[in-house]
Amino acid sequence: MKLHMHTTGVSTTLVSTVSGGAETSSAVRVAAVIFVAAATAAAAQLSVPLPFTPVPLTLQDTVVLLGGAALGSRLGMAAQLLYLGAGIVGLPVFAASAVLPQGMLRLLGPTGGYLLSYPLAAFLAGRLAERGFDRRYATSVLAMIAGLAVVFAFGVTWLALFARPAALGFDAALRAGLYPFLLGDVLKILAGAGILPIAWRALVGNSR
Repeated sequence: MKLHMHTTGVSTTLVSTVSGGAETSSAVRVAAVIFVAAATAAAAQLSVPLPFTPVPLTLQDTVVLLGGAALGSRLGMAAQLLYLGAGIVGLPVFAASAVLPQGMLRLLGPTGGYLLSYPLAAFLAGRLAERGFDRRYATSVLAMIAGLAVVFAFGVTWLALFARPAALGFDAALRAGLYPFLLGDVLKILAGAGILPIAWRALVGNSR
C-alpha cells in the first residue's frame, strides 16, 4: 500500500495518511468516524459504578482522545458528535445509570459535562496530532493530557453548577468527579499514548 506522507505545512494524521489515495479517502474517513463513535459507545458499556460518586468508571475518555488524535481535529469532533447524536435520539450508547435513562435527559445528569466535553477534547487532541504530537511518545502523552484536561474541566464544572437532579458545588464536585479518577486516567493515558507512535513507525516503515 502506498502511503502519502506530507512533509510541509500541517502534519497529516494516521487516518488521513492511510486514506491518502483519492479513490479511497472518503470511504475510509467515513468508516473511521463511525468506528470511533461505535468504540466510544462500546467503552461506555464497560462501566463500573462507584458508591461514592454518580460518575462511573469507564474507558471512554481514552477512546475519545486516541480517536481524536488518529482522526484529526474535525473528524475526531465529528465522531463524538455522532456518538452524542445517537445517544440523544435514544440509542443505548451511554453508560448505565441509576439516575437517568438513556436519551436526551442524560446530558442534564451528573455526567452531562463529561459527555458534552468529548467533541472539544477530541478536537484538541486531533489538532495537536495534526501538528505532529502523535509521532513521539512524550508529545503524544501531552496531547492526550490536554484533551483530558478539557474533559475534567467540563465534567467538574457541570457537576458543580448544572447537574440534575442536584448540582454539588465545586468542593463536592472535585471529590466526586476529579480526585477518584485522576490517577487512573493518567495511567490509562500513559499506557495508551504509545499506540499512535508505534502505528506511525509501522506506517513509515511499510512506506519505504
